[in-house]
Amino acid sequence: MNANHFTSSHILRSLPSSFPKPANRNMTLTLRSSTSFFNLKETKSLTKTPDDFLGTICFAQTKPSCRLRAKNSMSMQDAQLSSHGKVSIGEGRNSENREKLHGLTISHNENDSRVPVFVMLPLDTITLGGNLNKQRAMNASLMALKSAGVEGVMVDAWWGLVEKDGPLKYNWEGYAELVQMVEKHGLKLQVVMSFHQCGGNVGDSCSIPLPPWVLEEISKNPDLVYTERSGRRNPEYISLGCDSIPVLRGRTPIQAYTDYMRSFRERFRDYLGRVIVEIQVGMGPCGELRYPAYPESNGTWKFPGIGEFQCYDKYMRASLEAAAEAIGKKDWGKGGPHDSGHYKQFPEETGFFRRDGTWNTEYGQFFLEWYSGKLLEHGDRILAAAKGIFHGTGAILSGKIAGIHWHYRTRSHAAELTAGYYNTDQANCSPEG
Repeated sequence: MNANHFTSSHILRSLPSSFPKPANRNMTLTLRSSTSFFNLKETKSLTKTPDDFLGTICFAQTKPSCRLRAKNSMSMQDAQLSSHGKVSIGEGRNSENREKLHGLTISHNENDSRVPVFVMLPLDTITLGGNLNKQRAMNASLMALKSAGVEGVMVDAWWGLVEKDGPLKYNWEGYAELVQMVEKHGLKLQVVMSFHQCGGNVGDSCSIPLPPWVLEEISKNPDLVYTERSGRRNPEYISLGCDSIPVLRGRTPIQAYTDYMRSFRERFRDYLGRVIVEIQVGMGPCGELRYPAYPESNGTWKFPGIGEFQCYDKYMRASLEAAAEAIGKKDWGKGGPHDSGHYKQFPEETGFFRRDGTWNTEYGQFFLEWYSGKLLEHGDRILAAAKGIFHGTGAILSGKIAGIHWHYRTRSHAAELTAGYYNTDQANCSPEG
């Protein structure tokens, strides 16, 4: 089982099975680029070239509802179809190429060859002031996309913009303008609940930090964000270690995310399921359910480094200590593996990740199960909240997973382990395994 199969299967278990879905879920293609809109004369660029799909795509003989997501990358692994009817392709990272995301969902109707296409809008579609950016250009672009046969567009609803002015003070006006404009042109909209910062990763063309009042709390308590072994803090996303602790002025992070999604639902209730057809729930850095194990800002990590474990804030350390004491191994709770190396190293350069390393010992299995288990619990909490809010609206609920392909052919799958995906050649990472 490859990394992407594993992660997709867990997301599907987390997604509510009872969530309403359209009777006919056609194949859907989402093109993602962080740069501005393409030249309106270049509509031929919607046609994919072989380079856009660097992998083998396998579809089942039956007709399940399937979704495929891929990123144009330096190197890609093959796609796999899970037992849940999902198809996913590994995600690569190439700083020289702009990021693209493609998503497909196979049609149930053999006579319908049409493939609905969704195009991702620029990351700065909404300004720091909360207004719709470049309205005339946006209007012209949406008109051109509609003429080209595009089904709709995707946009990030940034936490750092909407709740910028203080707790529970939401400004959706810029997004309301966009929704109305999208509807006017007869297009559909996919909205991402983006609880992470924008900036510091491949394709990030602008900087949108977490809300100022959240950053103020982080400055008072730096342990609110993920921390590596050397003490370096990562401000991209709040540590899952404090998910259930009221560290945000009386609210837990999960409560803050829940209130945010509820506010969105109330503001756009009349458009959900009709214009707004999908809600993608952010669950980590880059909106992905993972740890920030390979941060690219300031050259901290470089492809194809193994990354580092992010479990050294006081909340994660307390959880690890409790887990170790619960099995009578108190010494195992003093911190993460001491021999796991550094961001840019290769597996064989470390004691933990090498072929017969510590990852394959009783201690290694304990730590990796705890580390990945915390991530899955985090995803379950957010998705459960999202299900409760968007159930019955007619909008599809989705999540985003990182396709970590580098070092996949090694025994330990080091880069996956540091990101929170327990997928070694000894464990398939599923609860049934």
